[in-house]
Amino acid sequence: MCGFVGYLNLKRKIQYDKNIIEKMNNTLALRGPDEKGFYIKNNIALGHRRLIVIDPENGKQPFIEHYADGDYVICYNGQIYNTKELKNTLIENGFSFRGHCDTEVLLKAYIFYGNDVVHHLNGIFAFAIWNSKKQELFLARDHFGVKPLFYTIKNDTLIFASEIKAIFEYPGVEKVLDSQGISELFRHWT
Repeated sequence: MCGFVGYLNLKRKIQYDKNIIEKMNNTLALRGPDEKGFYIKNNIALGHRRLIVIDPENGKQPFIEHYADGDYVICYNGQIYNTKELKNTLIENGFSFRGHCDTEVLLKAYIFYGNDVVHHLNGIFAFAIWNSKKQELFLARDHFGVKPLFYTIKNDTLIFASEIKAIFEYPGVEKVLDSQGISELFRHWT
């Protein structure tokens, strides 16, 4: 199943907050019992829990690609059905691959297409991609929302996760149900 967590604050360095991302990531242990990984640098912290299905060595996450004087880092949950076609297009455009997992294909497709990548994907997915050169985070999920992605903003920090319970592990995020939340709950249950 897999799952990921993360937070970003462009106004302060968070590289020493490893205990926070670990607590958040631990809530997803059932989603990814086989492996966990972290990327913590300057203003961003990412965590991933993995259920290993394909390419155990080359599919480790967060997956990092060094490209054009910067790092691209992805945490991903899902399945891209048109991986083979995307990979062929990327190879034709000069990309090479070290493995055969869809995580690597998805990240390199983002490098090639930019934010427009979602229009080239057929599948179920949620992902976070960090572009270190631009200091930019791109979050996306599939068009039907099959793969979950929750987020909130607290004190200039964007906090996101595959499950809402992980967000509650971030300091200061409280479990509050307001009238808008109740309305949305009943609207989506009909």
